[in-house]
Amino acid sequence: MTMVPVLRSEWIKVRTVLSTYISLVVAFVVTVGLSAVICAVTNANWNSMPASEKATFDATSTSFSGIYLGQLAVIVFAVLVIGNEYSSGMIRASLAAVPGRATLLAAKSLVVLGLVLPVAIATSFVSFFLGQTLLGSHKAHIGDPGVLRAVFGMALYMTLIALLSLGVGFLLRKPVLSLGLLMPFFFLISPILRAVPKVKTVAHYFPDQAGSQLASVHQASGIPYGPWAGFFICLLWVVAALGFGYLLFQRRDA
Repeated sequence: MTMVPVLRSEWIKVRTVLSTYISLVVAFVVTVGLSAVICAVTNANWNSMPASEKATFDATSTSFSGIYLGQLAVIVFAVLVIGNEYSSGMIRASLAAVPGRATLLAAKSLVVLGLVLPVAIATSFVSFFLGQTLLGSHKAHIGDPGVLRAVFGMALYMTLIALLSLGVGFLLRKPVLSLGLLMPFFFLISPILRAVPKVKTVAHYFPDQAGSQLASVHQASGIPYGPWAGFFICLLWVVAALGFGYLLFQRRDA
């Protein structure tokens, strides 16, 4: 079967589910809203900030602070793209219509990419311009060195996290299991390991840590790579998740 009709089918399945719109709207609102609050608070407390923090202040990445909560909605959306089919039993009908499992996985990946990327770009630009307005005299400008790259980098990070979550959804099949792995990983395991001296070097190569480099103008202290390396690290996580997801998807019964 050719890719075009499969893409149409997957597009119809995703866009007719209410959770698609809810999760993507929540991702936008939470990321932009929380980023704006953090920028406003930062500006209000600027005079009381230590000199060391002022010297390393990254106005651009500050305007993306809300992504660490907003990505929750992106993860949920991507997991449900495949998880809902397993939960409802629709996966049997999907595989009967599209026996080529590589084609089905590729179509779902492209639909996730096509939906998340525009939302991520809009979220990134709105977060940046609103955040810089609230930072007042401490703001960055879109034409400053590295700023436009960081704005697009934030959008890329959101998109890569969605594809990574889709891969985990194919691996574990059940939404509860997938979210039970991804949520603790991003909100507990990664932050905790990052703070432990003996293992924080390993944590630097987790996707959220690599993604923070994508959305920053200045290289974070202690992280031994820059934004391009951060992009490829995130990409490797995506390839690994989708690759292992495909291997298990190919071997398992529906």
